Amino acid sequence: MRALCWHGKKDVRVDTVPDPKIEHPRDAVIQITACAICGSDVHLYDGVVPTMERGDILGHENMGVVMEVGSEVTNLRVGDRVVVPFNISCGQCWFCQKGLFSLCDRTNPNAEVAIKAMGHSPAGLFGYSHMMGGYSGGQAEYLRVPMADVGPIKVPDSMTDEQALFLSDIFPTGYMAAENAGIEDGDTVAIWGCGPVGQFAIRSAKLMGAGRIIAIDEVPERLAMAEAGGAETINFSDVDVYDELMVRTGGRGPDRCIDAVGCEAAGHGSADAIYDKAKTMVGLATDRPHVLREAIYSCRKGGTISVPGVYVGMVDKLPFGAAMNKGLTFRMGQTHTQAYLKPLLELIEAGRIDPGFVVTHIAGLEDAPDLYKKFSEREDGVIKVVLRPGG
Repeated sequence: MRALCWHGKKDVRVDTVPDPKIEHPRDAVIQITACAICGSDVHLYDGVVPTMERGDILGHENMGVVMEVGSEVTNLRVGDRVVVPFNISCGQCWFCQKGLFSLCDRTNPNAEVAIKAMGHSPAGLFGYSHMMGGYSGGQAEYLRVPMADVGPIKVPDSMTDEQALFLSDIFPTGYMAAENAGIEDGDTVAIWGCGPVGQFAIRSAKLMGAGRIIAIDEVPERLAMAEAGGAETINFSDVDVYDELMVRTGGRGPDRCIDAVGCEAAGHGSADAIYDKAKTMVGLATDRPHVLREAIYSCRKGGTISVPGVYVGMVDKLPFGAAMNKGLTFRMGQTHTQAYLKPLLELIEAGRIDPGFVVTHIAGLEDAPDLYKKFSEREDGVIKVVLRPGG
């Protein structure tokens, strides 16, 4: 089959690789009809996530048609159309039983590597480094789905791929980010990053009753999409974000802040952002936490900071004293995708949201290397890319 493979920093290629097959009775194999390039994939492309190996197949936002199932998979049949969560969960361990699916204890075969880095191992992830299990991703013609009796959800034929696909990651991720923020009716919510997750966080915050949503980015197309979703916007290239937020909130600050940027924050011209970039370039740091610092300073006293943005290691010069003295609450983590599949599918079916709004580019798998480059360099108005491996 053809698959998009990682070959090093800023080097991804479409290669011919062996077809996946059933390896365990709880496996399924699906033919990919649509997959997507995620902002998290760009962290892999940019070389900031450790334990990638040449030839790794990328892609964790996947959907398709079931081609084969293992003997213990009773919930799926050949021919079913399914969306696959980006995290792999057993459904049986202590964490899965509590609905904390992204923290599954059983699906990372390389748990010891993650434990050395984090103290404990989260769940295995599709196409996202060997520290997270070394599983092949779905930017390919076919995908092996472990624990297929727990993860995939069947979608109705009446729903387009573009409506259903983002149940795999970015819609649940944006929704959980807004939920983690603890939004109350009338709250002012500031969201850093108007990429795909930020866009879904905006619309989810609106569904949850936010009074004002202030979205922060610098890319014109992203800011325009945020405004279309009901947000006020701040271009961080034009103004100081903290000062502008204080003006807009009468000096109190936003009630809830969402960092949908993560480890590669830009922060053009600010002293801390320059410091972060210099340290990461020489290998003295792994993450650039400019947005997280800005959110801590900006959030109102007693407010909440939600972090769906991906961080991979150590963050430097975090103003923890400010966070403690302001009484801030932090909530974060990989999304417990399986817990959100059914309720969010129902929102789509009810017409309360059409996730296809976020798609800017649809292309074949062979076009993926060029689109990774454009996404990383924010060219050609790229916000969300859908790939169709079948052509």
